[in-house]
Formats: sequence, C-alpha cells, structure tokens
Amino acid sequence: MCISDVVQQALTTGWLTLEAEDELRSLLRHHYGYDDLCAFMSLQSAAMTGTVKQESRLLRPLSVSEVMERSTV
Repeated sequence: MCISDVVQQALTTGWLTLEAEDELRSLLRHHYGYDDLCAFMSLQSAAMTGTVKQESRLLRPLSVSEVMERSTV
C-alpha cells in the first residue's frame, strides 16, 4: 500500500482510522514520490477543514480547559 492509497480511502470515507494513521507514519519514514507527498498534503488540508475526521482526535482525553468549558454550558 502507498500513501496515495491510504489518503484516497480517507478522502472517500471521510474518516482516518487509527490503523490508517499508523500506516501513514510507517510509509512516511521511507522514500516516497511527489504524488504521495501531494496526496498527503491534500489529506492534511481535508483534516484541517473537517472534511476528514481523525479517529485519534475523537479518542483523545479532554484537556482541563475543555472540561471547564463544557461544564459551564
């Protein structure tokens, strides 16, 4: 599997799983081409705009400020 494949799956489903993130980390440790770099950058953009949700972001514990903010609502 290449970076572009992982990215395409995430863009298609709108979801980046923990397994896919691990796969990307592994793939990014090795030599990759321009097309894979462009695909990865498009995934980053999609994650920043909310087009793709990251499972790891939804599973992380809340910070103290987030807990305080939610308790005042």
